[in-house]
Amino acid sequence: MAKTVVLVGAMDTKGKEFAFVKGLIERQGLSTLVVDFGVMDKPSIASDITREEVARAGGKELSLLRSGEHKDEAMTVMAAGLAAVVGRLHAEGRLDGILGMGGSGGTSIATAAMRDLPIGIPKVMVSTVGGGDVSAYAGSKDIVFIPSIVDVAGINRISRAIYASAAGAISGMVGITPPAVKDEKPLITASMFGNTTKCVDHARGIMEKAGYEVLVFHATGSGGRTMESLINDGFITGSLDLTTTELADEVCGGVLSAGPDRMKAAATKGVPTVVAPGCVDMCNFWGVDTVPEKYRRRNLYKWNPNVTLMRTNVEENTAIGKMIAHAVNLSKGKVAVLLPLKGVSMLDSPGKEYWDVKADSACFSAIKDNLKPGIPVTEVDFNINDPEFAQKAAELLLDMLKA
Repeated sequence: MAKTVVLVGAMDTKGKEFAFVKGLIERQGLSTLVVDFGVMDKPSIASDITREEVARAGGKELSLLRSGEHKDEAMTVMAAGLAAVVGRLHAEGRLDGILGMGGSGGTSIATAAMRDLPIGIPKVMVSTVGGGDVSAYAGSKDIVFIPSIVDVAGINRISRAIYASAAGAISGMVGITPPAVKDEKPLITASMFGNTTKCVDHARGIMEKAGYEVLVFHATGSGGRTMESLINDGFITGSLDLTTTELADEVCGGVLSAGPDRMKAAATKGVPTVVAPGCVDMCNFWGVDTVPEKYRRRNLYKWNPNVTLMRTNVEENTAIGKMIAHAVNLSKGKVAVLLPLKGVSMLDSPGKEYWDVKADSACFSAIKDNLKPGIPVTEVDFNINDPEFAQKAAELLLDMLKA
């Protein structure tokens, strides 16, 4: 049975373009399934799932969206509806890959559905915004963006080549099967920063010797979100969340926040987790000239010409500690908290630039004071990068996994 590429777009304004791509894909021996999320005009090609069905899946009747007076509502409804439809097609085994084409509005709707699909499902988006910052559209998913160069409006010498490339890309992605791997190892996630590299490398070595494969994520906002996404998608067996620094950026307004839901995926999915407040001593900004005026007199450290760190204070560490405790309290599975009493980063160790016992203690106290009874907290009289700390973290997680 031929694999199926789902084509999603506004078939009133982009119907001719989708018909062209549909033909190219089918010539490769693949099936296509067309989903229309247009709202205003009549579709110019037939769809397998109509715009009326998409609107209903989003909670509204299409007739209520056609006035054009509330375009924002129409986009919200159609995005939610498309995500529901695409999710159902995947669950039913009727989606092997997905391709969308459109401007910024169409890109927003199509990628909302793509972001709900698991990593590994081929996703291609031909977009007028494809050559710019597409992080908001991609989220933490593996969406391939192809700049449309010209608007997705007609078939001409330029667009014909772009559409053909997109059809070839999705056909190749759907047609290829990754090589089988014998005895695939269970996956463990680990969060890391430059200032916790020694810790995570040591813990990773222990986990790998025990028969696990460790995926390390750089805690740069996008790294944390990607880690959370993989956990949510059910790929992960356990987590060494030893670098929760993205919460410092969330509290202080830094540039590497992963959002307020950081740490919650493992908790709500019941994935065994060891948590540590790694690198919460620092908030990140770009070059020193980008540091907000209110922080200019704080303890700043030029990590490199493009990254400036700011030492977090007692008040901020209290807030971070409460956020860590709140996330841990959501845990449906085994969880443990490790506190490194000799510092939470390479810079936060005795005699170093960010050594601040009061700030660290504020974070530790906020965690302990706000955790639910019964959640184990272990204080380790070492720096987070000392091998003894990493050893303890790995041993705790291995014990959870064995149990």
